[in-house]
Amino acid sequence: MANNQVLNERSLQLLKTLVERYISDGQPVGSRALSKGSELNLSPATIRNVMADLEEIGLVHSPHTSAGRVPTVSGYRMFINTLLTCKPMESKDFNRLQEGLTANDDAGDMIGTASRLLADLTQMAGIVTLPKRETVYFRHIEFLPLSNTRVLVIFVTNEQEVHNKIIQTDKQFSAAELQQAANFINSVYSGRSLQSVREVVFKELQEDQQRMNQGMLDAIKIAQLALQPNGKKEDYVLTGETNLMGFSELGNRDYLKKLFEAFSQKQSVLHLLDKCMKAEGVQIFIGEESGYQAFEQCSLVTSAYSVSDEVVGVLGVIGPTRMAYEKIIPFVDITAKLLGAALNPKTATPSS
Repeated sequence: MANNQVLNERSLQLLKTLVERYISDGQPVGSRALSKGSELNLSPATIRNVMADLEEIGLVHSPHTSAGRVPTVSGYRMFINTLLTCKPMESKDFNRLQEGLTANDDAGDMIGTASRLLADLTQMAGIVTLPKRETVYFRHIEFLPLSNTRVLVIFVTNEQEVHNKIIQTDKQFSAAELQQAANFINSVYSGRSLQSVREVVFKELQEDQQRMNQGMLDAIKIAQLALQPNGKKEDYVLTGETNLMGFSELGNRDYLKKLFEAFSQKQSVLHLLDKCMKAEGVQIFIGEESGYQAFEQCSLVTSAYSVSDEVVGVLGVIGPTRMAYEKIIPFVDITAKLLGAALNPKTATPSS
C-alpha cells in the first residue's frame, strides 16, 4: 500500500504527468518527457528514483521492451480519484446531444440516438440500457383497423410512454367494434400494473367466458393479443463497437473476439450495468476492476439516468483504459441528464 512518504506532492505530480502523457501518446513515458512535462525542476536521476518508488507500490510498471513506464490499473484509479480535473463539454457537442435527444418523442428512438451520439462523439462504443421500472402501469389503449384482420395497437404505460405494435386477430373488426373494445379495456384496467392486467385477462379467458357477452369476450381476446410481451427482449443498445478496433492496445484479434462475444452474450455487460444502477453519480470500471476477463483492457464509464426521480437505466462509454477520462466523464454525466430530461419533459434541461 502506498505511504505518505512516497506519495508526496512531487510524486503525485509526476504520476499525473505520466498518466496524461500516456493517455495522449500511447507510448511508455521516460524520465526526459516527465522532466519537461511536469514543470518540476528535478534531475533525471531524481525522477527515476520517484518512478522506482511508484513502481514498487504498483502505480506504474515498465514494459519489458522499454525504459519508459505506463500506468497500472491502480495508477489510473489513483489518477481518477485524486488527480483528475474534468473539462467542461464543448458547446457544440452539448448542442448536438440536446438536439438529437429532443428530436422526437419515441423513447426507443431516443435510446438508440443516445447510444449513437455517445459512440460518434467519443469515437468509442456507446451503450444505453432500455428503461426498466419495477412496476409498469397500464394507462390507455387505442385500436386502429388496418387491412383484413390486422390491427394497430397504441397503448400508454406509466405517465406518457407510448408503445405501438401490430396484432393479427382471428376475425375482422370494424372501427366501431375496436373503439368499443378499447373503451371497455380502458374502463376496467386503467391504473393497474401491466403484469396484473395480463394475469387477469388470461384468467378471465380461461374461466369466465360464460358470463361475458360477445363484445366483452372480443375485447378480452384483443387485450390479450395487444398486451402480451414481445418475444424478443432487448436489454441494451450498443453502438460503435467497431470504433474499438482502431485502438492499438485493443487490436489483438483474439482479444477483440473475446470482447465482441461478451457484447453478444450480454450477461457480463448487463451484470456490470446493473451494478451501476444502484450507485450514484458516474461509475468507472478500469480493466480488471470489472471482474471479467473480456474487459481487462477496457474501461467502462457509466451514469444512471432517471425519469420522474426514478432510476430506470444506465448509459456509458466503453473504450481502452487509455481514454481521456477528463472529457469522457462529464460527457457521460451530461448525456445521462439530457436523456432523462428528454424522456420526461417535465424535467428541467441541464446546462453544460
